[in-house]
Amino acid sequence: MSACAAASVVGSFHVRRQLPKTRSRQRAVMAVRSGVSVGVAPILTKLEKDCATPLPVLRHVADAMAADVRAGLAVDGGSDLKMILSYVDTLPTGNEKGLFYALDLGGTNFRVLRVQLGGKEERVVATEFEQVSIPQELMFGTSEELFDFIASALAKFAQKEGEKFHLPPGRTREIGFTFSFPVKQTSIKSGILIKWTKGFAVSGTAGKDVVACLNEAMKRLGLDMQVSALVNDTVGTLAGARYWDDDVMVAVILGTGTNACYVERTDAIPKLPDQTSTSGLMIVNTEWGAFSNGLPLTEFDREMDADSINPGEQIFEKTISGMYLGEIVRRVLLKMMKSGLFGNSIPEKLLTPFVLRTPDISAMQQDISRDLEGVGSILYEIAGVNSDPSARKIVVDVCDAIAKRGGRLAGAGIVGILQKMEEDSKGRIFGKRTVVAMDGGLYEHYPQYRSYLQEAVTELLGTEISKNIVIEHTKDGSGIGAALLAAANSKYEHHL
Repeated sequence: MSACAAASVVGSFHVRRQLPKTRSRQRAVMAVRSGVSVGVAPILTKLEKDCATPLPVLRHVADAMAADVRAGLAVDGGSDLKMILSYVDTLPTGNEKGLFYALDLGGTNFRVLRVQLGGKEERVVATEFEQVSIPQELMFGTSEELFDFIASALAKFAQKEGEKFHLPPGRTREIGFTFSFPVKQTSIKSGILIKWTKGFAVSGTAGKDVVACLNEAMKRLGLDMQVSALVNDTVGTLAGARYWDDDVMVAVILGTGTNACYVERTDAIPKLPDQTSTSGLMIVNTEWGAFSNGLPLTEFDREMDADSINPGEQIFEKTISGMYLGEIVRRVLLKMMKSGLFGNSIPEKLLTPFVLRTPDISAMQQDISRDLEGVGSILYEIAGVNSDPSARKIVVDVCDAIAKRGGRLAGAGIVGILQKMEEDSKGRIFGKRTVVAMDGGLYEHYPQYRSYLQEAVTELLGTEISKNIVIEHTKDGSGIGAALLAAANSKYEHHL
């Protein structure tokens, strides 16, 4: 690429950030004079080309997502998507009353929560929660030891129940159990653990019903509580949002990892063994991180995937979620570094996998200072390099390319789910207000990613239809969602 061509490439990025043309030209000239762009610009140009998500690509991804959803509903193993049946066919309506607990186990910490529900008039009367750390040794201990510890923490929390909370006489306290490990759900309150993940290696649980394990531990302690609903965090998020808004049909988590679930008609689930359902509806957990059809991938994605603990798996997650965006950027910068991005310096720290995190790339994209001093500080702290403004600008452009692809692909995935629902029932989705509940730090804290996601939804659906699709942030909804599902699926009738 000639110096002139390089200058036009670098300059064009500033138009996107809506900087004055004079500053754009100044920085472009500066980049060429510094010599940075001569070796680096072709890498950036190829990256942007490989990451590109024009409308035809988005359309293909949305169509493929819809097809994979349908195939996964037909038969287990029918597509990359597991399409796990949640057996949640009774959703919160707002009529629920009484005291309900939630236990949210998804990693090395777990949360216990209680909520007093007051029906349509009072809704959530009061709520309290505590976070508990699981001792390291219990992550490698026995099933009984782990669940006894959890039950003991629940018992201590229940003992602190204050005057704001009251259980009607003759009732047992009911729990919504959010369990974010691979489970084969068998009913609303039972599920077989497939395997432990996230650093856990507990013996004696795989192949067992995790609800039975918890119920037995509570019984050993003499704790009079029982699980009424077993859910994963995505299903809990949908239930928590649905309590406040009847138009919620989809929930998506975009954080360290990613997943989506939605409300499906039971007659559209061929693999459902028993079609009987009080509502004719059921939440289905897509496990969409495993999707892979037609995604625009770069050499850096392929290298990262090959070096991962699960090569060839979770490709959608590796392209759109917070765990991986910073690592993709790091790998790009490593190649650029070898082409002189930071002059003659070789930043050893940048050789460390995952040293650059997604919050770092988000912070760099937020920097609006003239010479991108904030970007310079982050690069110095993370990689130990000094950088000039032209190098920093290229770093921001790399961050933007990866975030733009991630946000737009996530938007296409959402449209794919909505599209499948609409194909089965014309007017069910696109003819009225439909809410997508969104949780997760990536969506919450990365404004550019968020706007790229919305942009893709609008492009795919058109302005008129997309006006009816409301993407709503629901913070920490999964815990209270689990308590609400315990209420909605209570063994006691609601006295209204």
